[in-house]
Amino acid sequence: MSLAESRRFAVAPMMDWTDRDCRFFHRRLTRHALLFTEMVVAEAVIRGPRERLLAFSPEEHPLALQLGGADPLRLAEAARIGEGYGYDEINLNVGCPSDRVKSGTFGACLMRTPELVGECVAAMKEAVAIPVTVKCRIGVDDQDPEEALDRLADAVLAAGADGIWVHARKAWLKGLSPKENREVPPLDHARVHRLKERLPHAFIGINGGLHSLAEAEAQLAHADGVMLGRLAYHEPEILAEVDRRFFGAGEGTPDPAAVVEAMIPYVEARLAEGARLSNVVRHMLGLFHGRPGARAWRHTLSTAGNRPGAGVEVLRAALANVRDSLALAA
Repeated sequence: MSLAESRRFAVAPMMDWTDRDCRFFHRRLTRHALLFTEMVVAEAVIRGPRERLLAFSPEEHPLALQLGGADPLRLAEAARIGEGYGYDEINLNVGCPSDRVKSGTFGACLMRTPELVGECVAAMKEAVAIPVTVKCRIGVDDQDPEEALDRLADAVLAAGADGIWVHARKAWLKGLSPKENREVPPLDHARVHRLKERLPHAFIGINGGLHSLAEAEAQLAHADGVMLGRLAYHEPEILAEVDRRFFGAGEGTPDPAAVVEAMIPYVEARLAEGARLSNVVRHMLGLFHGRPGARAWRHTLSTAGNRPGAGVEVLRAALANVRDSLALAA
């Protein structure tokens, strides 16, 4: 399946969540969805612990590297490095409202400077042969979303961007926390639909406030791709339906217990590299959401998994608890 086809469904980049362990786990549930790294600051890619920041498993493809920054030359260099690591796509963050991003004068505040974003995209496009996309909001603070989103989209597409993912909510940078920015101001999916109507030949993906796969699928009548974030993270079992529902794949839906079994060799390898069990398996806590044994699963991983020297025996014990609960409920 091509990268363009994989954009039909994506798991959103989420800071502190979509690390390499999370992505490897998600890939056990969906073979075809486009996965994203959490945002990595361009300067850190250039000067920081590059292997720790950029390393990933080959099984994670198709995979996009999301960069944060506002300096075209730095972003171009970071994109070139990311391409060298084997990423399938480079994505520029123009949507994150966190304090860490605001202090660096990038993220959502770049909605105010579409010409600069266009320069950044043009520099990255010149530096790499892989696609370059942008993830943005519909506006920030007092901006008019009709004007703000059009200006941003026109600037990045003129610079050669291969697509735009739009979080259908303003980012309010004055007085709201990142958590509050996930709920306030209200969603405006129709604004993204109007962008797609105006730009029929450009890839426009939609993100934000979608609470089920049915809601996500309905958005494909108005956009080229759909992206889920918190729902996919907290209830990852829904990803097991993605390949059949969004890509017409004929293979069977992955069984969550089989997914856990498939994760064990990976977890063992990560522990051998020095990773802590709790850091690797924390992304799996929601796997059995709504099933008998889900509470015991979470409790075992959260408590025994945090103990010094914890190994894959904790994962096996947690799975045994779920299987016992399922047997009792049968």
